[in-house]
Amino acid sequence: MRAALASATVLLTVVACQSAPAPAETTAEPSGVVTWAASADRLGDGVAGRGYRLVVHTSVGGTGVRVRLSNAFGDRPLTLDSVHAGIQKQGAELRPGSNRRLTFGGARTVTVPAGSTVWSDPLPGRLPAATNLAVSLHSPDAGGPASGHWMALQSSYATQGDHTAEESGAAWTLPTGSWFYLDAVSVRAPAGTGAVVALGDSITDGWQSTADLNRRWPDYLARRLKRTDTVVKGVANEGIAGNKVLSDGPGQSALNRLERDVLSQPGVRTVFLLQGVNDIKAHTGVTAEDLVDGYREIVERAHAAGKCVVGATVGPFKGWHEWDPAAEAVRRKVNASIRSGGVFHAVTDFDRVLRSPYDPARMLPALDGGDHIHPNDKGMQAMADAVDLSALECDTPP
Repeated sequence: MRAALASATVLLTVVACQSAPAPAETTAEPSGVVTWAASADRLGDGVAGRGYRLVVHTSVGGTGVRVRLSNAFGDRPLTLDSVHAGIQKQGAELRPGSNRRLTFGGARTVTVPAGSTVWSDPLPGRLPAATNLAVSLHSPDAGGPASGHWMALQSSYATQGDHTAEESGAAWTLPTGSWFYLDAVSVRAPAGTGAVVALGDSITDGWQSTADLNRRWPDYLARRLKRTDTVVKGVANEGIAGNKVLSDGPGQSALNRLERDVLSQPGVRTVFLLQGVNDIKAHTGVTAEDLVDGYREIVERAHAAGKCVVGATVGPFKGWHEWDPAAEAVRRKVNASIRSGGVFHAVTDFDRVLRSPYDPARMLPALDGGDHIHPNDKGMQAMADAVDLSALECDTPP
């Protein structure tokens, strides 16, 4: 009985809390390692009194769980009067004894200013690797633009009223496929443990992979890292469907969101950049030289922050409705620049992994999710398997 209780109570009892609200600025940045993340964007309008039970899948395990809440795209302060974290049992139901209140500067309530993010205090107890963590939050006054990640490919749940402390799923009757107001989770991992951030578009975000099974290519990468003797264990997925390197929409461009989504994450050693196909297929006049210059700026800023950058070639997309020979010529020129070196400290050739030997402009049918630009589960795994794990170590940034 004692062993069963210990297994269930993964997140241990929190310290005593005050009830007064705390400003976001009082909560210090964590010194741990990011174990999950998702890029925030505008996500419709917030609903006053709405609660969300958001299910996320961790990569690296550790103690001292902290969550980062985002009001990055809000036009007014966001008050969250109850935030809990527990372990998913099934659906919206939590494992008994695992749900614990999170605090912010010792307080149960936090107000996040418009345009800001805030980290919680660390939660005593250990969170295992590869765990479905459920973060439940409630706002009495949400309104205006909500911040979150619309294409979660993970079932989460909503309700009206504050049911965050309940481990039962009975009140959580509104399904949602988006993550609201939550954009990162960190843990304290063993000394020297690091993380990699995958910066990308819908291919990194996982479109055409199977929902609720964590089959995006960064998920497969996390599984490889978990079973390998490497110091890099954390994986943060910062992909946004439709995202570009050089211009905004959907989401801020990779250049404009680099600081918030990537460089601000704790414990990051390496940035893994797979982007460019949306810049190319948009036919806005972007040249290969423009795109490579954008890559160089990302690399320079990452190096200034002490991070390495692994770059990936842009995959084939013939058969997608925006493909034409002119776009293909730009893609091939970009990939030639990536392969020739001098931009990234290491390169993963996703184009070579995904392309058909019979038509190099087209994805191999066995790896194609069906729309000729997004890989299926098998293609996602092939991408992750192609990553040189030693290139992620980055002991000494260039």
